[in-house]
Amino acid sequence: MLTWPHADSDWAAQLTEVLPTFAQIATAISRDEPVLNVCRDAQHQAEVADLLSSNGTHSHHLGFALADSDDTWARDHGPITTLTVEGPCLNDFVFDGWGGKFAASRDNRINRELARQGIFAGAPMLSHPLVLEGGALETDGQGTLLATRSSVLDRARNPDLSSADIEQSLRDTLGFRRFLWLDHGQLSGDDTDAHIDILARFTDPHTIVYAAAPGNDSDNAELAAMYRQLRGFRDIDGNPYHLRELPFPGVQRDASGRRLPAGYANFLITNQSVLLPVYDVAADASALQLLQDCFPDRRVVPIDCRAIIEQNGSLHCLTMHFPVGVSLTNAADTTA
Repeated sequence: MLTWPHADSDWAAQLTEVLPTFAQIATAISRDEPVLNVCRDAQHQAEVADLLSSNGTHSHHLGFALADSDDTWARDHGPITTLTVEGPCLNDFVFDGWGGKFAASRDNRINRELARQGIFAGAPMLSHPLVLEGGALETDGQGTLLATRSSVLDRARNPDLSSADIEQSLRDTLGFRRFLWLDHGQLSGDDTDAHIDILARFTDPHTIVYAAAPGNDSDNAELAAMYRQLRGFRDIDGNPYHLRELPFPGVQRDASGRRLPAGYANFLITNQSVLLPVYDVAADASALQLLQDCFPDRRVVPIDCRAIIEQNGSLHCLTMHFPVGVSLTNAADTTA
């Protein structure tokens, strides 16, 4: 799922720069699996379809849906799917713009609007009162949640709930049984309160890749403290995780000099590929090799995300995946 930028979104001033990147992402995903493109109206859909056609996107893997939006971060406003004995279930949590930092009322309605249109054929959707973003969650697929306290156990998001209340809700709604809470990891330029998907990711149930910064960088202390916590965590078998340090992409800034939250942890796994954000720096090659080592059965596809990080997110943040069993009406069926 990609929610496309438009002239009445937060990307209005950057559409010329960012639309080709969205097209590149959609094209890379469509090579492996269907892409549901969420557009604000019929005219927007026609414009997106023309752009994708001219970009050579695999048309048999393209689907479209209409829902108005404030922004484009589908990882945070899109539905989170759980697999149950009855089949896939879509979970619609409240999205409030990361604790009320940004307008999000239209984004918060997208899931219910798509469900009303019958886009998620055959998969029920449950709405929950908990404020929660998908980018704040990382899992080994075996009941473990890796997350930062600051982005999940946050009183700005859920002021009436204790940490124990939120943990119980995560057990009840998403099936988590183990909680690995990080107390560190804030990146310069990040406005999500340290989403885990820009910091540390599972590449298998026993391996975590993580962001790091050199000793003279302002982010070093936070990331070094995060690493020390990761080093103390244990996997589902009770063993220390295999930790692999991601390269440092250097300091990336916008035209005003503001530092941007660039990193390599925000990759997207598809059926046959891993899409990796890159920044036209020497460290890109090392990051590509590290991810190829971690995913030997997938091709690693670099996506230049310099235009994307201007809005403080990257590749994984823009996308929400669906497992097999969720049939996207107007899109080809998923294959894995």
